[in-house]
Amino acid sequence: MKKKKNTWKVVLIVFVSVLAMLLMGVFGVQGFQNKAISYEEQVNTAESDIKVQEKRRVDLVYNLADCVKQYDKHESETLKAIVDGRGGSSGDVENVTTAISAVSEAYPELKSDQNYKELMNELSMTENLIAEYRSNYNKQVKSYRRYVRAFPQRFFLNMLGYEIQDFKLLDYGATENAPQNLFGE
Repeated sequence: MKKKKNTWKVVLIVFVSVLAMLLMGVFGVQGFQNKAISYEEQVNTAESDIKVQEKRRVDLVYNLADCVKQYDKHESETLKAIVDGRGGSSGDVENVTTAISAVSEAYPELKSDQNYKELMNELSMTENLIAEYRSNYNKQVKSYRRYVRAFPQRFFLNMLGYEIQDFKLLDYGATENAPQNLFGE
C-alpha cells in the first residue's frame, strides 16, 4: 500500500511539473510577443514626438516671418516719420527731437525686435529638440530590430505569426521641402 501511495505522489509531482513547465513556456512565448509590441509602441511614440516638433517648427517659422514683416513695416514707418520730421524743419535740432518724440509716442512699442529674438530662440530650441527626437527614434528602431531578430525571440515570434515591422532609420540630411520665400508676398 505504501508503495502505491509513493507511486501516486510521483505521478502527481511529474504531472504538476510538466503542467508548470508548459505554462511557463506559454507565458514566456507570449512575453516575447508582448515585449516586441512594447518596442513597436516606443518606436511609434518616438516618431510622433518628431512630428509634433516639426509642426511646432513650421508654426514658429510662419510666426517669425510675420514678426519680421511687421517689424520691417514698423521700422519703415518710423524712419519715414523721422525723415519727414527732419525735412520740414530745415535742420532745426529741436524740431527733429520733437518729431522723434512724436514718433515714439505714436509707436510706443519700439522693442518689437525682442519678439523676433524670442522666436529665433524658440526656433533654435525646436531644431535641437527635433535632432534629439530623431536620435531617440533611431535608438528605438535599433532596439526593436535587435530584439525581433535575436534568438529565441525570432523563432517564437514567427511561430506565433507575429508580423515584424520594417522601421527605417531616419536620415539627418536637410529636408528637401524647407520653407522658401518667407518674406515674399
